[in-house]
Amino acid sequence: MVALGEKTAKRLTIETVKIAQETTAIRSLDWDRDRFDIEFGLQNGTTYNSFLIRGEQTALVDTSHAKFRQLYFDTLAGLINPQEIDYLIVSHTEPDHSGLVKDLLQMAPEITVVASKVAIQFLESLVHQPFNRQIVKNGDRLDLGNGHELEFVIAPNLHWPDTIFSFDHQTKILYTCDAFGLHYCSDSTFDEDLAKIEADFKYYYDCLMGPNARSVLSALKRMAELKTINMIATGHGPLLSYHVEELTKRYCTWSQSQTKPENSVGIFYVSEYGYGDGLAQAIAKGIGKTDVAVEMVDLGAGVDLQELRELVSRCTGIVVGTPPVSSNGNIQAALSTILGSVKEKQAIGIFETGGGDDEPIDTLLNKFRNLGLMTVLPAIRIKQNPTENTYQLCEEAGTDLGQWVTRDRNIKAMKSLGADLDKALGRISGGLYIITAKKGEVSSAMLASWVSQASLKPLGLSIAVAKDRAIESLMQVGDRFVLNVLEEGNYQKLMRHFLKRFAPGADRFQGVKTQPAQNGAPILTDALAYIECEVISRMDCGDHWVVYSNVYEGRVSKPDSLTAVHHRKVGNHY
Repeated sequence: MVALGEKTAKRLTIETVKIAQETTAIRSLDWDRDRFDIEFGLQNGTTYNSFLIRGEQTALVDTSHAKFRQLYFDTLAGLINPQEIDYLIVSHTEPDHSGLVKDLLQMAPEITVVASKVAIQFLESLVHQPFNRQIVKNGDRLDLGNGHELEFVIAPNLHWPDTIFSFDHQTKILYTCDAFGLHYCSDSTFDEDLAKIEADFKYYYDCLMGPNARSVLSALKRMAELKTINMIATGHGPLLSYHVEELTKRYCTWSQSQTKPENSVGIFYVSEYGYGDGLAQAIAKGIGKTDVAVEMVDLGAGVDLQELRELVSRCTGIVVGTPPVSSNGNIQAALSTILGSVKEKQAIGIFETGGGDDEPIDTLLNKFRNLGLMTVLPAIRIKQNPTENTYQLCEEAGTDLGQWVTRDRNIKAMKSLGADLDKALGRISGGLYIITAKKGEVSSAMLASWVSQASLKPLGLSIAVAKDRAIESLMQVGDRFVLNVLEEGNYQKLMRHFLKRFAPGADRFQGVKTQPAQNGAPILTDALAYIECEVISRMDCGDHWVVYSNVYEGRVSKPDSLTAVHHRKVGNHY
């Protein structure tokens, strides 16, 4: 293990491990990273994995994040003289994997870069110098000698448009970059303990792979042609060796369920323009909270117009990230195809991508309105570099859109429960509380009644949080929040305020008296009591998460008052 200075020894380290014959993993461990692309909170850090394969010729599969520059190259030089590397395989050009490509090519300009056609085009803009290249297509092979024959699998949109997998027929290792990975940093190179990683594995899938479920299924179909896969060498987290079959089966099951819901939303954007990729991912995350299938299409990656036409026609909702005005003809043709394929009463939302030369947002929105589409997601305008609040706004807007397209389904579900059972469930009462949370720039709140003390040692409580609540993103493991207890006879004003529907990105505390708790979350001044909490674990309970938290601070403002109680008449909706 190599560390980067005493002050950051626990933050950035590198591990090298021989994982198979003539094959070494170089794992850059980012222990304390708590956000990924701003919009996704991380509970357990992450890793950036790179691999060295030595046959008669040598190939390096991916590099690392630029923050590891010195540490990575010191480690690489301890394994091999960079000028002796024959091939650099770029699985995709996202900066956390290609951040050191330019540096490597400056050290060893004779290296041949192996990548998809789209990746090579992206690298030309990144490297700004001539370089040797070899464009590969699905099924192409590269013989390194000593039995290390690499076969390439084209896997676009997992989760970038230029992704390829590489399969070593000698070791039966499949190098998949983002696919099948997880943001989980530990000393374990492999997936020995499935119970420890499966929650992060699912969260990673939901955030990055779920919106491209059809692309996942296409990649799995191509992987099946490789027959035996002994190991999946991922770009993030532990390598999959012990549970390859189980975890690939989960990808298949999740992706099949994603492509079957009766409602779906298509998000169309240009990943390499402005902030299109991150904003689109945040909107997709919000939509996904409502159990609506999301299909993301990068218009800059070269799309089949017939497939695009079919996708648009089957979607309940359409979200478009404004492309550049002076873009290439392929992007304009794709945009024209979308406009020509929409149907009346589909939901439409437009977001600016902040590239500086966007299609005018109002002009584009009016084109869709004139075709009979309904504006559900409010226009998202980017006037400066996106912040955490911007991505939270996008997520909340996506959730609003998802709730709109599922409204008929949800009304039908509410009517399906038997009247007697419905009324019996409604007799389960609970207190009335406001949960408040703040993380970085983002704050949120919600009214809650499904709250119960869950343990005495340590002191702990459980809260049921609907998956489509905005505050859910601020109640991940390790997050802190405040449970505000409402007072009997003096709760109506606060309850009405937090029950109202807030616009995406709105300040939920405007007009409410607050003061900061020790953990930074707002305490409601007019509450009866408050309890400061830290999330310890979460359990998936259908349309809710049950969040278990330890409590460590609290105070009652009116010792003689009672907690407000919520009595319901029915039990199948709030």
